[in-house]
Amino acid sequence: MPAGNHPDTVLYHEGGALPELAAIEHFAGSEKLMRKAMAIQAERGPVFDITFDCEDGANAGAERDHAEMVAALVMSSDNKFDRVGARIHDVTHSSWRTDLEQIVGLAGTRLAYLVMPKARGVADVERVIAVLQEVEERGQLACPIPLHVTLETHGALREAWQIASLPRVETLDFGLMDFVSAHHGALCASAMRSPGQFEHPVVVAAKVDTVRAALAHQVMPVHNVCTELRDETVIEADARRARQDFGFLRMWSIHPLQIEPILRGMRPAAEEIDAAIEIINAAQDADWAPIRHQDRLHDRASYRYYWHVLRRARATGIELPDEVTRRYFAAIQ
Repeated sequence: MPAGNHPDTVLYHEGGALPELAAIEHFAGSEKLMRKAMAIQAERGPVFDITFDCEDGANAGAERDHAEMVAALVMSSDNKFDRVGARIHDVTHSSWRTDLEQIVGLAGTRLAYLVMPKARGVADVERVIAVLQEVEERGQLACPIPLHVTLETHGALREAWQIASLPRVETLDFGLMDFVSAHHGALCASAMRSPGQFEHPVVVAAKVDTVRAALAHQVMPVHNVCTELRDETVIEADARRARQDFGFLRMWSIHPLQIEPILRGMRPAAEEIDAAIEIINAAQDADWAPIRHQDRLHDRASYRYYWHVLRRARATGIELPDEVTRRYFAAIQ
């Protein structure tokens, strides 16, 4: 198929499409959990990304050793799909620059992304980007490493739109726990879990602001963790509500048992996928002119929606028909 007839080319010629990312970002802090996560990913496929955590994973005084271990695992043969990133310390911690220099310097060629926690505003993000660029230039890296920015402070949320507009920012991640605790006890602990996290007006406003800022700049909005570790019904419901009610397209996982229920919650319904296949195929066959489908008119506005459905199906591990894969996803297999 000519590249000029692909949905990403035709439907997003002005603003560009969202990055092609899995629907889950799974965090692992210790070497044991990192290796376990890579083993699950190798078996399950790249339906989730893995973030090796330096911020909460490194023991005090052992930050450099931890960063070196992270880099070694990223470069190891256990990293089957090159979909492993790393979270560095925040810029108020003395180890953030060492984390960045060690991990990018030793493993930049295979690092999928870097996660920046607790940004206080756009100036902090610009500072990290500047250092990251210096390290990349020293290592003569060919491709810039994407940056995932966690919004969990008042300053970062206030400047979310400016942060999302910065080059190489790939995701805006909402950090619920730190956001709630930053309110000096004014928000109840119930706002850190469901249903409060989806109902408290202050938290709702912050989540909505995160999604709006991200999507306005073709950046992926990422939902916070679910604190329930074993009840799959609760985990799936949180993922579904984050997706359907707020527009988050990716979600954090902190336990292997959360991966499958989050995938289920993030998936589009089967009937919606079937409709999307019929509409997008017919639209492409018509060179993206308006079409009639089941006595309803569709044009490029609805084409964008249904193309999102197909991309989300793929991002959540749904096996699409061979024809659909050949038409639209063969180039990124």
